[in-house]
Amino acid sequence: MRFEHIRKITGGILLVSLLLLGFYKPFQQYIQIPDQITIFEGQELTFNKADHLAVATAATNEHIDVNESQYAISLEGMQAGEDKLLLEMAGFPVKKVDVNILKDFKVYPGGQSIGVKLNTLGVLVVGHHLVATKDEKLSPGEDAGIKVGDIITSIEGKKINSMADVGPFVEEAGKNGQALQLSVQRGKEKFNTMLKPIFDDKAKVYKIGIYIRDSAAGIGTMTFFEPNSKKYGALGHVISDMDTKKPIVVEDGQIVNSTVTAIEKGKNGTPGEKLARFSENQEVIGNITLNSPFGIFGKLNKPIKNGILDKPMPIALSSQVKEGPAKILTVVDGNNVEEYDVEIVSTVPQKFPATKGMVIKVTDPTLLNKTGGIVQGMSGSPIIQDGKVIGAVTHVFVNDPTSGYGVHIEWMLQEAGIDIYEKDKAS
Repeated sequence: MRFEHIRKITGGILLVSLLLLGFYKPFQQYIQIPDQITIFEGQELTFNKADHLAVATAATNEHIDVNESQYAISLEGMQAGEDKLLLEMAGFPVKKVDVNILKDFKVYPGGQSIGVKLNTLGVLVVGHHLVATKDEKLSPGEDAGIKVGDIITSIEGKKINSMADVGPFVEEAGKNGQALQLSVQRGKEKFNTMLKPIFDDKAKVYKIGIYIRDSAAGIGTMTFFEPNSKKYGALGHVISDMDTKKPIVVEDGQIVNSTVTAIEKGKNGTPGEKLARFSENQEVIGNITLNSPFGIFGKLNKPIKNGILDKPMPIALSSQVKEGPAKILTVVDGNNVEEYDVEIVSTVPQKFPATKGMVIKVTDPTLLNKTGGIVQGMSGSPIIQDGKVIGAVTHVFVNDPTSGYGVHIEWMLQEAGIDIYEKDKAS
C-alpha cells in the first residue's frame, strides 16, 4: 500500500511538472520552431528562439546563410538544395531542422479585368422540356435517361462541338423515323444511349426534349502571369454553369480584355457585382485549357501589363503567409488596375491543396465606398503581402461583403502546371 501511495504522489508531481512546463516561455518558444523550413533563393526567414538555445555547426552553409542573435535565428536561402540546421542547448543537440531551398521564382501580378469565353466538351444539357405530339406530351431526352448536367459528346459516332451540330442529326433521324445513338459524359462516367426525335405538332419540327448549351461567358480578374512558360492563372475558383450549378467541363476557351462599366455595390445578404463589357476588338489574349476549383488556366499570347506593379515579384508559400496587412490589385473603373488595402484575418499553412486558405477583409475606405467590399468579378484579384504574391481573392461572404476567402498562390501555380518545387539538379 505504501508503494502504491508513493507511486501516485510521484505521478502527480510529474503531471504537474509537465503542465508547468507547457507554460514555461523557453519551452513554448522551442516547440514553435518548425521541424522543416522551405524558402526560396534570396529570401530570408526569421524565427524566435528559446533562451539558451544556440545554432550548432551542422549546417553546411552551402545552401543557407545563418545569422543568430540573442532572441532570433535568421536564415537566407543562398543556393537551391537541401540543408540542415542543428540546434543545441547547453552544448547538447536538441533539435534538427530540415531546410529546403527552392530555386528563385517570380511571377508578374495581374489585377486586370478579363472577359472569359468557355466552350464546353460537347453540348451541355441544362434542362428538359415536353414535346407536344397530336396525342400526348413526351420528353425523348428524359426517356433516354439523359440528366441535367450531362454532356453529349458525339451523335452517331461523330464529335459534337456546338449546338449547331445537333440540329441536322435530329432532323434527318426524325424524318427517317430512326433513333440516334448518343455518347454521354456524366462526371467521370461515359455511356451510350438511344434517343428518338419526335415531331412537335405545334412548332412543326422534330425535337428531342432537352435544352442544351455549348458555351459560357463572364468576367473575372487575372491573378498572375509566368513569363518563361507563358502560363497564367485567373479567377481563383471554378466556373460553374448557372443552370446546372455544376463545373463546366472545358473543351477550350479564350480570354479577352474587358472594361468595367459600373459597380453594383454589395450589401448584407446580396453580393455586389462588377458590370463589364468585352473589349471592342475582342482580341484574344490567351487560351483556356483548364477550369478547376482553383481557377482557370492556360497560356497568354503575349505578356500583359497592369500599369502599377509591372515587374516580376516573388511568391509566398502557404506556410509563409501571415495575419496582418496586405493589398489587392483589381479594377473597379474602366481598365485601371489599382491597389487597395486589405487585412489577412486568418491563414492556414496548408500541406495539401485547398481552395479556402485565407480569410481576408477589405479595409480600404475608397474600395469600401465604391464596392461595399468584395464583389462578383473581383475573383482572381492578386493578394500582395510584404512584396510577395501570396494568393487571390475567391469568394465573398454573403452576410458580410467586406470579407471573403482567398486561395494560396502555391496551389494556383501547381494547378497551372508550374513546378516551383524543382530542386537544384546538381544537389
